[in-house]
Amino acid sequence: MEVKEMLNLARVPSILMLGLIYVAYVLIGGVIFWKLEGDLGRKDLSQLLLNKQRLLMTYSCLNQEGLEEVAQVVQVATKAGLSLKGNQTTDGFWKFTSSAVFAATVVTTIGYGNMSPSTTVGQIFCVFFALFGIPLNVVVLNRVGKYMLALERNVSDYLEGKSGRKGCTRFFVHLFCYICGTVLFFIMPMLVFQQQEGWTYSQAIYYCFITLSTIGFGDFVADSNPDKDYPDWYSVLMASWIFFGLAWLALLINHSIDILERLNALLKKGCCGEKTEDESESTDNDNPDTQMEDDDEIKKPPITQ
Repeated sequence: MEVKEMLNLARVPSILMLGLIYVAYVLIGGVIFWKLEGDLGRKDLSQLLLNKQRLLMTYSCLNQEGLEEVAQVVQVATKAGLSLKGNQTTDGFWKFTSSAVFAATVVTTIGYGNMSPSTTVGQIFCVFFALFGIPLNVVVLNRVGKYMLALERNVSDYLEGKSGRKGCTRFFVHLFCYICGTVLFFIMPMLVFQQQEGWTYSQAIYYCFITLSTIGFGDFVADSNPDKDYPDWYSVLMASWIFFGLAWLALLINHSIDILERLNALLKKGCCGEKTEDESESTDNDNPDTQMEDDDEIKKPPITQ
């Protein structure tokens, strides 16, 4: 008991160290964003103030109050997905296809913010829709991820049986699957978004990651430009890409978590020395790595009814 208590106390510094690394990582990221975007943001504000003064001078009948009213009209129109370029009317954001994509962004917690329900009934429905939809989405994505992982393992086992090289074959199968996933969920969508939205390649690849990671800033949103006439297949393709891309990226992130957990275990082993046999057994029972290795025993996809 004394040895176990000492080992439990020895874990506290490692937890503190991980906490310090996490806080330092966030703060360093904040400093980098501040340096990269801060000066540019001040220049943008200065340019906006100059444009405002030029606008008021050009249209002398427009005062500050009138400018604010115009800005409010533009903001409301943008929120509704209406175009101000011309006299024609559009369906706005709340078409069936865009509404279905919005529902997908709700249950996947992407939440771009470019559109949201404005009626009381719509807001209340959104709460209950998300309350039951988010857990359902997690379960379905988890099942799809297991199918992907099972398929990858079956291919690895087949090639290992043919080649007789276990470690090397599994590594190349993982690498090939990662490359295929990158092409399928990042490169090809990047090309589609560049053509349909008119974004640059860097903006398109940025949008792909921000969407599939469910960060969802909303600065770039596909299928939302009221001045463009999108084909009918575009929304269906987007919804399919979001669903399967989320499952693939979640699987990739889980692999990254596994790597970090193993590095943490190596650090604790190096700092605390070898563990006792009882401690090792108890740790293996609760370790996520052990659970993941147990999950690795699943060679075939689960059969659904």
